[in-house]
Amino acid sequence: MSSTWHILGAGSLGSLWACRLARAGKAVRLILRDERRLKAYQQAGGLTLLEQDLSNRYAIPAETAAAHGPIHRLLVACKAYDAAPAVAHLAPRLAEGAEIVLLQNGLGSQDEVADQVPHARCIFASSTEGAFREDDWRVRFAGHGFNWLGDPVNPSTPEWFDDLHEAGIPAEWTVDILTRLWRKLALNCAINPLTVLHDCHNGGLLGHLPEVDAVCAELGALLCHCGQPQAAENLDEEVQRVILATAANYSSMYQDVRAGRRTEVHYLLGHACRVATRHGVALPQLEQLHQRLVDNLQARGLPSA
Repeated sequence: MSSTWHILGAGSLGSLWACRLARAGKAVRLILRDERRLKAYQQAGGLTLLEQDLSNRYAIPAETAAAHGPIHRLLVACKAYDAAPAVAHLAPRLAEGAEIVLLQNGLGSQDEVADQVPHARCIFASSTEGAFREDDWRVRFAGHGFNWLGDPVNPSTPEWFDDLHEAGIPAEWTVDILTRLWRKLALNCAINPLTVLHDCHNGGLLGHLPEVDAVCAELGALLCHCGQPQAAENLDEEVQRVILATAANYSSMYQDVRAGRRTEVHYLLGHACRVATRHGVALPQLEQLHQRLVDNLQARGLPSA
């Protein structure tokens, strides 16, 4: 089996992983959207990773999805709403038993991808690492964090997992990846929508703590109904810790809205509300929050699903 890392999505996290793997001598290939993006990338001479005062360029080979050749290992680092369509486009190139690492926010997109490629193994990832694009093909490593990876269907650790350690990517294989993803989803649902609705940075939510606490209480109830009691433990306390620790920051959803970009609401708050409906759980605060957010996005002319 080929040891090449094909990376779909040259955004912040995709570029961060690509640069570190290439720096460690791993075989990496970027998959770019179309010929125009490929030409722009080639003119730039590669990806540039900025870490503190250091800047290094990595001339990582790149191609479009239309290229030939089998893919055995694919890191999908695009937005949640783009993941399934992008993987479907690549499905003819995926070898039997190919492994796909999914770096998407929220929940729901992972199952959408798995439905597209039943012949592949889908590995879910939850990351707290921070990176942002300063410009096309230039990404800044903004904050050290951690990555948890796991497969709800198959608990065995992949053979390539040591590649991550050798590349300096802090990671751990876990059999409880769904607990990690539900916990992160709950944190996002408790913070991101309210920063959009109140037009504030994360710290601004300190003036709306009763609303935050009410949302946390319902999210905790939902997690318990979903068989994720660990993800519900002390949720309100952790939400307040995150708000305080990131008080000066703007949430990713707030940044998307301000930039006129589509948000991942369908895979965050939308997913939570859909699961609540399936379980017959009444969550009036969460439903109302979702509707307010949908109305806000539609008023701005942005997709709400």
